[in-house]
Amino acid sequence: MSNDWLFVSADEPNLYASTGDQVDRLVAIMAALRNPIGGCPWDLEQSSESIAQYAIEEAYELVDAIENGTNDDIRDELGDILLQVVFHSQIKREAGAFDLQDVARSICEKMIRRHPHVFDVKEAKTSNNVRMTWEEIKAQERTQKAHRTNAMQKSQDKMQSVLDDVPKTLPALRRSDKLQARAAQVGFDHPTMDMIYQKHLEEFAEVQDAARHGTREELELEVGDLLFTAAAIARRLGISPEEAFRKANDKFERRFRAVEQLVGGDVADRSLHELEAAWQTVKAQENSPIQADKKLI
Repeated sequence: MSNDWLFVSADEPNLYASTGDQVDRLVAIMAALRNPIGGCPWDLEQSSESIAQYAIEEAYELVDAIENGTNDDIRDELGDILLQVVFHSQIKREAGAFDLQDVARSICEKMIRRHPHVFDVKEAKTSNNVRMTWEEIKAQERTQKAHRTNAMQKSQDKMQSVLDDVPKTLPALRRSDKLQARAAQVGFDHPTMDMIYQKHLEEFAEVQDAARHGTREELELEVGDLLFTAAAIARRLGISPEEAFRKANDKFERRFRAVEQLVGGDVADRSLHELEAAWQTVKAQENSPIQADKKLI
């Protein structure tokens, strides 16, 4: 790792007027912001832990830009994500851990390692082989990562698990999908879809029972189990539960906004019967392939 400099001054010549490599320019700007002499007080106070949440927020904003924005919006959101990478890299460079070049080198090596069908001419190039090879290499990487952290796990008296590197900060449905898929790789899965459907119905019945007779804590657990089995259904059908739920949210928002427009905006003064009628009208106008025979509640 290069140790030629850690910081640059905000008044260094041509820092903000550079016409060279823009990634290098961004690295220099971040170094100036983190310079103890003349840098930004807020940026200087930050650690990787304190700014971790922004990486998640920026990723969501990028997805929204891809689905709903312009190319300019996508470009800007990609820039915000790049800033997070540079910010964390600068913090770790100051600590002597790694820098942006090390980050880039790591992902380059990973991409080459995971694509032997491209970078190794001996590898077969069928779609099925690519998928199998990808999963095999990821499994090998997980094993290597487990070995690297084995000493720490022993000190904490923790066993290694196939679930170890599934991030706890993932959105709940996405994490559920990953946890179940990881367990399924070692054979822990329902053999048939009918068994999953039956389990989902059982969980629904338990939610109803908890709603009638259980505590709030018991009800929360049962609702969680119901959502977990719904995620299992989606996974086995090849559907991302996170994407499906997000699209369901978008559909509800779109339709409810249309209901508000249809009734003149004063929905609080309308009866449920009126709102339901407007809802069905909106659904019909969208020409949904699903017959509008389901009620709003």
